[in-house]
Amino acid sequence: MGIFDRIFGKKEQESLDAGLEKTREGFFSKIAKAIAGKSTVDDEVLDNLEEALVTADVGIDTTLKVIEHIQARVKRDKYVNTADLHRILQEEIGEMLVEAPEHSYRDFSTPTGKKPYVVLVVGVNGVGKTTTIGKLAYNFSRAGKSVLLGAADTFRAAAVDQLTIWSERTGVPIVKKEMGSDPASVAFDTVNSALARGSDVVLIDTAGRLHNKTHLMEELSKIRRVIQKVIPDAPHEVLLVLDGSTGQNAVEQARHFLAATDVSALAITKLDGTAKGGVVLAIASQFSIPVKFVGVGEKMEDLLVFDRKAFVESIFNRKA
Repeated sequence: MGIFDRIFGKKEQESLDAGLEKTREGFFSKIAKAIAGKSTVDDEVLDNLEEALVTADVGIDTTLKVIEHIQARVKRDKYVNTADLHRILQEEIGEMLVEAPEHSYRDFSTPTGKKPYVVLVVGVNGVGKTTTIGKLAYNFSRAGKSVLLGAADTFRAAAVDQLTIWSERTGVPIVKKEMGSDPASVAFDTVNSALARGSDVVLIDTAGRLHNKTHLMEELSKIRRVIQKVIPDAPHEVLLVLDGSTGQNAVEQARHFLAATDVSALAITKLDGTAKGGVVLAIASQFSIPVKFVGVGEKMEDLLVFDRKAFVESIFNRKA
């Protein structure tokens, strides 16, 4: 448990462990069943393990990579017993997760020389995108950052209303216009306002549509262009929000958004209410994009900065 002492405080550790409880229980029941009564890792164990990982929403592609690597280790080491399997599996899964860059928001910090730090938030409606923005605003503010919100999802009145509620709840100012306004104009006004205010972080909400990828791409490209008229190297992050409880549907959403824009990081929400937390492994491994935040509860503090070692240790920690 040393990794938690080094990276998380006790409160964050408890939130992570509690949020991953259903995933941990489902994952371990499947793994235990796969190796029951076996003393060595043979072909039958590997076949059972493959089935267990797939049904735990780790995904076929990621599962095959894991099994391949375990097979290679079994062949190399000649003898691997099932007592070793958990350790090997933990190592292999940890390697599958993309290591976030050094400025991965540890303690909700931001890179030096990037002020304001502009984050464009994308994702379909219903995944918890607006809630995630609100929680980000709260946590960045709590870390001493001045934050500004931009309500560029102007196609749904509810989206602007929801973000306004989060603005009031967190005490973070918001830039918004009437429904139907040009989203790019909202983004432009937001970054201009951020410069005038001296804001540290800008969080811009965008429309959550997938039915027309061409239109989505054009809209996001336009938002980028107008932002860059004000801050040439912005946005500094394009954060894709995905609902972890939807399992493989989240993988498909990631594929669509990656085809439409340059996603640089992921936030996986609603992990506390699902046993499908294995989808984090599938998404991060398949698309080689770092997960930077995970949502593990309803409270504003329950949006955690993601750490791959802490995540893997938590899902393998049967005593948590």
